[in-house]
Amino acid sequence: MSHGTHGSPSHVIDELDRRIIAALQLGGRAPWSAIAHWAGASETTVQRRFQALRERGLVRVVATLELERTASGSSMLVRVQARPGRGLELAGVLAECPQVRFVAVVTGAADLVVDFVAEDNDQLMRLLYADLPGADLITGTECVAAIRSFTSPAHWDTGLLPPQAREALRPAALAAPYESTGKDEAPQALSDVEREVATALSADGRIPVSALARALGRTESSVARILERLANRGVLHFRTLVDPWLLGFEAEFMVWLSVEPDRLDAAGRQLARHSGTKLLSAATGRFNLVGHVVLPHRSDLFRYTGEVLGALPGLIASEITLHLATLKHAWTQMVAPGRPFLSVVPAPVPSTES
Repeated sequence: MSHGTHGSPSHVIDELDRRIIAALQLGGRAPWSAIAHWAGASETTVQRRFQALRERGLVRVVATLELERTASGSSMLVRVQARPGRGLELAGVLAECPQVRFVAVVTGAADLVVDFVAEDNDQLMRLLYADLPGADLITGTECVAAIRSFTSPAHWDTGLLPPQAREALRPAALAAPYESTGKDEAPQALSDVEREVATALSADGRIPVSALARALGRTESSVARILERLANRGVLHFRTLVDPWLLGFEAEFMVWLSVEPDRLDAAGRQLARHSGTKLLSAATGRFNLVGHVVLPHRSDLFRYTGEVLGALPGLIASEITLHLATLKHAWTQMVAPGRPFLSVVPAPVPSTES
């Protein structure tokens, strides 16, 4: 979950923790020796620190699949308006839904932003128009379908480590989406064993191959080959889930942009290169460019609006929804320190991973 206004990041984690997290953000499955080198501590210390952060629910490393390229489902980003005073309750209901990959409480024209993932369009239609969780708490929705990725959270660099760390830790197959080849090829469904491996890694992205092989009842060599094959195809990415506030980013928000169609590719590439852009996709509807962004301070939004968004080619209109709380990322519910007001949210299902 995103942060509140109580305390400061230094009361929760220290600089070594941040360097460890920053290194993991660059390479979620990088060897502990490499993580330790860039964190500036021993392997033993780094592993102990990571385990403590994980047990506190502050950090998780998980694997995610590219849905469209693996025929793993389709997603729909939905802006939700809630009944007055019921937004947090609705957020809790939606966070419990297994088809919800992401949910955030935001300010602005929407109260919540929710990412639904379904097996196919029929299931997505039933989910959104017949079986919408918490429908009695909702007054309005607006669906936005992503149609091309310019960058994703797996590509984000916190900037807390030198550029050389990115070169050393980031997987070679992790090129920027808009620079990658093969994006327009027909989806290639995963085999049963590939899906088993991906599912196990979605719960714990750093599980050793030996432990993964034992859990799946397969040989280490076969599991290692499958993992390497998925990584080389560029369809399996490792993400480090952490509250941006803990890393020094006070402002977390989404941008909803309307761009002239013939300038959309240029605008997307330009905004994707901004250091604060975690996710950016071309989309359908009145907003044809949607992004998830972090900045060090809320006051930075003033310059960002004028100097970054204002400089985009073909920009027609823009809207910002500021995150107040992020309850779920990559199907994972996270702990948020110092936010007593979220006690009204229904408690999450206990995780077997923490």
